[in-house]
Amino acid sequence: MIKELEGKLAFVTGGSNGIGAATVRMLATLGANVIIGYNAGKDRAENLLSEIEGEGHSILQMTLEDSLSVERAARTIKADNKKLDILVNSAGFTKPVPHNDLDALDDELMDRMLITNVRGPFAVIRALRPLLSSGDDSVIINLSSVSGFKGSGSSIAYVACKAAIDTMSLALARVLGPEIRVNCVSPGAVATDFVEGRDRKKLEQQATSAPLQKVVEPEDVAKAIIAYITHLKHSTGARIIVDSGKFLK
Repeated sequence: MIKELEGKLAFVTGGSNGIGAATVRMLATLGANVIIGYNAGKDRAENLLSEIEGEGHSILQMTLEDSLSVERAARTIKADNKKLDILVNSAGFTKPVPHNDLDALDDELMDRMLITNVRGPFAVIRALRPLLSSGDDSVIINLSSVSGFKGSGSSIAYVACKAAIDTMSLALARVLGPEIRVNCVSPGAVATDFVEGRDRKKLEQQATSAPLQKVVEPEDVAKAIIAYITHLKHSTGARIIVDSGKFLK
């Protein structure tokens, strides 16, 4: 296989699991040096590090809710590297709350969701902008969701977070060019453990109502991320939807 990304450095937040881990594997296979960002799952990150192709990869702890942690992670990357070519903001969390249960979505949960899923990715971009500006055709891919424009999803807080990611990405695409491209990938329900209580059987049932009638795997989303890096060189402020067409319903 041609190593299209040989000599490129990538940082994937939330890189030890789910979509992030699938992206890490693909980046490594294409020759990139990958920094696997993780929050609490150090063992999982180390296991992934031992499995992926190539050398020169590493793991890096970072907590999105903690600005000092983000700054420390950025300093660590800067200490060892003169540039960063690829940033994938995959980290985040959700907690299922019925949309009509407004009392269950209290201020504490709303604040945590917004800080982790919106302020966190922005803080990472802000901290790593100098390294990204020094890269060659640098690109940021933010993981969003069809929830951001459909208004349906695990909770009202989550859909608000993803709508914020969409509009923030548009604004950043305007100001960070021409050195840095900024794009979004918007999955629907994906076969990961991201949403508590959503198992494979439920995903298969949901898929029957989608035009393509297929469950979306983390590798499907990772392929869209890779497409921005390797092929869609003239795309910024763009969005790729990966949900088997269910958003059309």
